[in-house]
Amino acid sequence: MSMKIDLLTRSLPEFGQGAIGQPGLDTGARTIPLGGEANAGPSFGDTLVEALNGISEMRNHAGDLTRRFAAGEQIEMHTLMAASEEAGVALDLLVELRNKVIESYRTLINMQS
Repeated sequence: MSMKIDLLTRSLPEFGQGAIGQPGLDTGARTIPLGGEANAGPSFGDTLVEALNGISEMRNHAGDLTRRFAAGEQIEMHTLMAASEEAGVALDLLVELRNKVIESYRTLINMQS
């Protein structure tokens, strides 16, 4: 039961449209190679997707432990609490990261005006 989170497109409608080459909000962004090989390592988008999927898996694991504990299985309480707290902290970090991205985006837009 692995749910993939597409958080950016759900929580940031202005980023969900208008990607390069797509209709919608045109930000004027263009792809520019920065020297070196183009495929030297994972892209920022790949890293972000990997982080989102990791947080999703943490939440799924904590939810699974909670369901199993509620069903009466022998789950140690400290394991359940640690998994729940870890998932909560990761989600809080993701929300703060999203807020900083929105703030930065709005700052750039205001600078262009």
